[in-house]
Order: sequence, then structure tokens, then C-alpha cells
Amino acid sequence: MIYTGVQQIMLGSVCKTEAQTKETLKHIKQAGYDGIELNGFMIRPTPFVVRMLTKFAGMPVGKGGKYNWKELLSEAGLRTIAIHEDLGSIQRDPDMIIKEANEFQTNHIVITGMYRFDYSDKNAVCKLAADLNHSAEELKKSGIRLSYHNHNCEFRKVEPGLTAYELLIRETDPELVGFEFDSYWPTEAGVSALDLMKRLGSRMKLYHITDRGTRITGPSMTPILTSDSVELGDGNMNLTALIKQAKSVNVDAVILETHKNWIDKSPVKSLERSAEYLRQCSL
Repeated sequence: MIYTGVQQIMLGSVCKTEAQTKETLKHIKQAGYDGIELNGFMIRPTPFVVRMLTKFAGMPVGKGGKYNWKELLSEAGLRTIAIHEDLGSIQRDPDMIIKEANEFQTNHIVITGMYRFDYSDKNAVCKLAADLNHSAEELKKSGIRLSYHNHNCEFRKVEPGLTAYELLIRETDPELVGFEFDSYWPTEAGVSALDLMKRLGSRMKLYHITDRGTRITGPSMTPILTSDSVELGDGNMNLTALIKQAKSVNVDAVILETHKNWIDKSPVKSLERSAEYLRQCSL
């Protein structure tokens, strides 16, 4: 079975109180999703600077660090699909990360890229791969799989003809490190998401999905429109082929994530619209 889920980062603006959070989770369950992909910095008390940085990036984290997410998800009938963590936390205290994963009954921990990191530096990327291998080996002892989540920075070149992402694929151990592939970001970077999914094959354990298009209607000021994330099926990405490829390698879950540009500025309305598309794809 391939689960469907929503990334918690979508929910910061609709989880401002515990009561609102319960209502939001109820809507997610009613829309047909199986679970939530949590973020470590949203389920634990978070430093003020982290909250401000994510808010300025268009991703408010809300006050979720004060809630009992295990209880909230159980009450809503939703599972924890995975937990996003930063590599530094795993390196400093792998036992804490393992305990957290066990408490939420998930075997997926995901690294969400590196901050203030030069993805054009080949030596730095090789060291990152080595660090991922080491951390993955630590987690594997407890039955937990470590996966790496891409954005667009991994498609910078470390040398002519070689991207940081390809180098990470080459230098990480397939028996240890998996990938949570996000097809939006390579598309935004001008790279074929479908080719990359085929390149990853069964190393793609989780699939992050959104669509890319525009909400602009009527005449445009110039012949150039601005594209952004939109609800599934409302954009121009070949989601049919991408989902087919994800199914062919039996990913554990397909997870929706958008940060903004929602219908009526509502992440709930947005995820409900996308759920209709996923049902059409038999997910």
C-alpha cells in the first residue's frame, strides 16, 4: 500500500491553537489522506530565530511545538509517515532521534537539505555524502531508514556535467541512504524530474508532490507569466508519468507539500483540491 500524506509545513497558519489544529487534522482525514509528515522543529519547542526565518521564507511554523502531536494524530486517525530532521541533530544525538521515531511509530527520518552550504563545492558535497552514510548506519541499527530530500540547490554543478545531486547519489551507500524525491524543485531548476526518478529507481522511498503553473487569469501585462506551485492537476507538470514511476518502485508514501499560493490563501482548501486529483490517480 502507498500512503498519502501532507507535509506539516503546510499547516503552520492553520494550527495556531490546539482546537484549530484538531479541526485542521479532521479536514485532512476527511479529504482522504492517510497521514502527516512531521518536522522536528514543529513538534518540539523551537528557538525564536528558527521560527522567524521560516516565517520570512513563507513557511510559518505556528505554535505546534507546544502540542502533543502523537495524541492529536491518533485522535484524528492519521499516521506519522516520516519526520524531517536536520543532519546536525542526528549527529549530536542519534538516540533522541531514534526514540522520537519510535514514539511516532515511523521508520522514516528525512534530511531536508543543508543550510548555508555550498552545493557547488565538490569536496563539501562528498563530505555530506559520507556524513549521510554514517548517520544512516546509526539509524539502521534501530530499523530506521534515512532519506535525503532535495530542493533546487542540489542541481548546481560541482564540475562540468556533474550536479551535486548526482554526486550524492553516487557517493551514498544504496543499502543505507534513500531519497525523498521532490519533483517540483528540479522542474523549477530546468531538470527532468522523470529522468531523475528513473535514475533513483528503488532508492526513492518517499515522493513529495506538487504542481507548477500560474493562477493569473485574463490579459497579462507582458507575454511572460510567473509560475508557482499550484494544486495537483492545475499546473503543467506531467504528474501522471511521475506518479506512475513512483508506483513502479513502490514508494512508501506520496506526500503533498506547498508553501503558499493556495486557493483563497487556505492550505486546507488547497490540500482538499489536491486530494481529488490523488483519488483520480488511485492514491
